[in-house]
Amino acid sequence: MFGFEKVAMPKASEALPGRAAPIRTASEHFVNHHPLKEPYPEGSAQAMFGLGCFWGAEKKFWELGNGSKDSGIYVTAVGYAGGLTPNPTYEEVCSGRTGHNEVVLVVYDPKKISYETLLKTFWESHDPTQGMRQGNDVGTQYRSGIYAFTSEQKKAAEASKTMYQKELDKKRHGAITTEIVDAPAFYFAEDYHQQYLAKNPFGYCGLGGTGVSCPIGTGAHLAGAPA
Repeated sequence: MFGFEKVAMPKASEALPGRAAPIRTASEHFVNHHPLKEPYPEGSAQAMFGLGCFWGAEKKFWELGNGSKDSGIYVTAVGYAGGLTPNPTYEEVCSGRTGHNEVVLVVYDPKKISYETLLKTFWESHDPTQGMRQGNDVGTQYRSGIYAFTSEQKKAAEASKTMYQKELDKKRHGAITTEIVDAPAFYFAEDYHQQYLAKNPFGYCGLGGTGVSCPIGTGAHLAGAPA
């Protein structure tokens, strides 16, 4: 694994084989105690984002619900997506030979919290112009990504990207490198990664935003975004 180029996506011939069975993970959310896996409540929706180390990224989204069972955020979970290796381990993802990104799965009630709110949190919580890295964290697993479960989510994500790029341009930031694609298979990460910063309040978090606000929610509604 050592010496492999971690900032380039591996070819299929270079990818690790993985395994047929899922790796072990937690059964419930450490903060709100909701079940981590399906079935989720009727009427709920799913969203998936990659924005650097998933420890800090997940916290940004569960905090939208203030840890309340009655909030719009039903559950959050960290995992791996967007690569080639089935059911990878953390060590395999870190090798750069799976192609997976560290991602956050958000299960939410669209009647209580909008996809626009999730997009705003995504854009403002990291620097989406850094390519295969986020701060001091370097590798394909730290790339910026929005993984859409519906065509409406994809349209909203693309529109928000255009909107946020205009704001970044005003502050002389670079071009957004965020990938926006249909949601790939999601593999739950190991138990100890789930809600890591709730279990370890002084744990590492390398996320840092640009300081530029995304105008979603300030009267700039996205065409195609779910209400």
